[in-house]
Amino acid sequence: MLWERGRRDPSDRRPYGDEVELRGEVVVLRPATMDDLDAVTWVFEGEGNEGWWPGPDRRAVARDFLGDDDVVPYVVLVDDRVVGVIQSYEEDDPDYRHGGIDITLHPDAHGRGVGTDAVRTLARHLIEHDGHHRLIIDPAAHNARAIRAYEKVGFKPVGIMRRYERGADGTFHDGLLMDLLADELT
Repeated sequence: MLWERGRRDPSDRRPYGDEVELRGEVVVLRPATMDDLDAVTWVFEGEGNEGWWPGPDRRAVARDFLGDDDVVPYVVLVDDRVVGVIQSYEEDDPDYRHGGIDITLHPDAHGRGVGTDAVRTLARHLIEHDGHHRLIIDPAAHNARAIRAYEKVGFKPVGIMRRYERGADGTFHDGLLMDLLADELT
């Protein structure tokens, strides 16, 4: 069942293989599959990424990312090369409906606008195609690089979620809840 302007009804859960390739100014987001396991493992092996996606076995982390039935995973391509991963997820309850985004880039892609373009591209898709009026993202409160990138897209800080996520060091760290309303997308 489709919504107006081609938006799909949230109860119409398509298989992830039906997701489309999304094009930004710098990036292409392609639906990720298990065929991407080596490339996704390389992304998660990037220096510092173990802090955001903990676990001693980076290949297992990549496999979990690719096999999570609650998200829509994409690889982030620049010049036909995988440089990161991004995923979306949804809250379907009509009274609380919204979409969410998570992203990780290999350090080789940092500082080039890749993350900002990837988040903007997926956010546009979630708003225009999936009909979301609100999106959330929840970086670690101390991840200044990510927070700046999300602010460039239009995300605004909502508040600190105290002891929100367990870090690689085994202790809980604060997260920053940020949201974006559809008319705030830049």
